[in-house]
Amino acid sequence: MDGFGNLPEEVLCHILSFLTTKEAALTSVLSKRWLNLWKLVPNIDIDDSVFLYPEEGKREKEGILQCFMDFVDKVLALQGDSPIERFSLKCETGIDKDRVNGWICNVLRRGVSDLELSLDYSGYDSDSDEIYCLPEELFESKTLVDLKLRSEEYGVNWWRGGEYTCLPLLKTLEIDAEWITCDELEMFLPAFPVLEELYLADKKWLWNETVSSSSLRKLTIYASGFESYLNPESISFDTPSLVYLEYSDFVAADYPKVNLTNLVEAHIRLMVTEGQVNLIRAPNDEDDGFLRLRNVWKLISGIRNVQKLFFTADALEVLSLCCESMPVFNNLKFLCIKSDKERGWQAMPVLLRNCPHLETLVFEDLSHYVTDKCGDACDCIPREDKGSLRSSCPVKYMKITGFRGTIKEMKMITHFLEYFPCLKEMNIYVEENDPTEFEVPGRLKLVRQFWMFYDEFFICYVKLLVSPEVYKKWPPE
Repeated sequence: MDGFGNLPEEVLCHILSFLTTKEAALTSVLSKRWLNLWKLVPNIDIDDSVFLYPEEGKREKEGILQCFMDFVDKVLALQGDSPIERFSLKCETGIDKDRVNGWICNVLRRGVSDLELSLDYSGYDSDSDEIYCLPEELFESKTLVDLKLRSEEYGVNWWRGGEYTCLPLLKTLEIDAEWITCDELEMFLPAFPVLEELYLADKKWLWNETVSSSSLRKLTIYASGFESYLNPESISFDTPSLVYLEYSDFVAADYPKVNLTNLVEAHIRLMVTEGQVNLIRAPNDEDDGFLRLRNVWKLISGIRNVQKLFFTADALEVLSLCCESMPVFNNLKFLCIKSDKERGWQAMPVLLRNCPHLETLVFEDLSHYVTDKCGDACDCIPREDKGSLRSSCPVKYMKITGFRGTIKEMKMITHFLEYFPCLKEMNIYVEENDPTEFEVPGRLKLVRQFWMFYDEFFICYVKLLVSPEVYKKWPPE
């Protein structure tokens, strides 16, 4: 303790900033010097679970919630008007909402720049029947740089004040909730003139949305439709400075504008219903539902400058509608495909041919729905014209996850080894969660013999990677 006691006051305060406010306050009993040090820490971290859940049933005890609220009031009162850099607050239904909004306004007045609020309040207050809303002062802050709003069980109501919302210094906005209520993004984003990172989950939008920002560099949107209406009418991206995009949504009927000229990395998680999958596999130009899916080519064309690209199984299925209009991904070096046994690889041959500088190819699982349009991207259906990828696919490194040791998988891997001429290294990761064929005695030995045989004929270095936990579950060879 003497070693700590000799440190400068600002160093001690910095150390205390890594503790929750309750833990920092407990240090006041160490000595007279420590009595008031915690009050000078420019960070406040209030978590009602730390205060209320150290023992089972404590939250339900009479007066305990009042004790928690009094503690927070005392902390803020002791700090007075001293500047504050970061304020983190986590609490649930039962904590007085007016007190909570008072705490938020207190730190806003003191110039907080980093604000994190995890508030799980049910939609309506049992006493007033009013939806909980964040204080209006939050949406007019001239000091906020980072703002995170979370609600694990309920939603977040952004104050719909229109022109009154203005956060001129905000660079990071993260909203993670069961649902998000705010204005249309085209009206919402101008309130943040220097915003660089935006994370929205779960955004429910109805018709037409435009994500427009000249400053935005990182965008993550998880959309989920609205009630029974899943597919939006149109989605546009006018974000010329964006370098990272993570977009999860049902396929829109149109993508009128996709301005993503500087995009480096994209994660595309387009979703489709089973009925839409049937339309994709059996195209019908007279079906309105099918016509609403075809414009997805505009989104794919808009991301053609990307260097790292991730597609889910649904997205790859939708991509089969773009085979004739598939852009050339001249900058793409890394491609990751997440497969599913219910979704097809019809787009894979064209996609691989249109990536002339691809170096790394990752398959998260090899299982997929077999169609006659998979071409020479797989070995599921015998074909006479195999090998068109042989001279065109430049992939040097391949990673396969979710390997179960089946004969079908090993045939596909053999196919990759034979028809990817530049392949130098292949890492195969065994599935850790679901049952595998390695639980059958002798299967591991068979797979090893398989690799040894191909090691003699190919220059590609193949590694089978198994975690110790999984290996222990297998029977002895």
